[in-house]
Amino acid sequence: MGERTSGLKARMAAGEMLSGTFVKTPDVSVVEVLAQSGLDFLCLDSEHAPFGRRELDACLAVGRALDMPILVRVLAGQPEFVLAALDAGAVGVVVPHVDSVEKAQTLAKAGHFGRGGRGYAGSTRWAGYATRPMGDVLAQDTETIVIAQIEEPEGVDAVGAIAAVDGIDALFAGPADLSVGYGLSQVGGPELEAALKSVGGACAAHSKAFVSWVPDAAKAAEWTAYGMSVFVVASEHTWMRSVATDVATSIKALGQP
Repeated sequence: MGERTSGLKARMAAGEMLSGTFVKTPDVSVVEVLAQSGLDFLCLDSEHAPFGRRELDACLAVGRALDMPILVRVLAGQPEFVLAALDAGAVGVVVPHVDSVEKAQTLAKAGHFGRGGRGYAGSTRWAGYATRPMGDVLAQDTETIVIAQIEEPEGVDAVGAIAAVDGIDALFAGPADLSVGYGLSQVGGPELEAALKSVGGACAAHSKAFVSWVPDAAKAAEWTAYGMSVFVVASEHTWMRSVATDVATSIKALGQP
């Protein structure tokens, strides 16, 4: 594993300000281009975008080759989805809808080796395709990042117990799903603010990184007040459309008196 990839967990734990984005397009060229951007990580969104196992495998292979740290937001919290992402080369997983301590405990076990935990295979990309001793592969487990996504009011209610689970490295507040869960029709409001404070407090109390999605750097700057230090900013869809719109608007303006 390259230095950028292997060092991401330590940078998160140290509270360094880190930026990434959701990747919605299941194509290796997107990973290649974004690897040139200066972002600290990418997150392949297999929950809400059409990533099959083969597409995940190809994108993670390119990420490994370029030493671009890649997380995978898995389809659901089942251990088999976690295992597939990690074996293919993800440095970590983001698991949606962790709304109880029991789900957090299941996730922590699935993301790490140990009795009843992550299944061992030395023949995977993550393990070096059977070229490394078992001890070295097992030692690499310390670099794996396991992130629980808090997206329901129930998850906020249980956030202290969730953050206390060993093997959970960070909590990811989902602002859109939380807003919907509180009966809101837009992202924001006192309910969301209270939820972000609760999640941030739990992260601080248990030395876990606080992650969230933000639309832009301005919102990231605002939400550092809650203790966030890791930001998944928009997605490549948003950035492509935004720049294309700006260019189209500017060119049209050239023809106006």
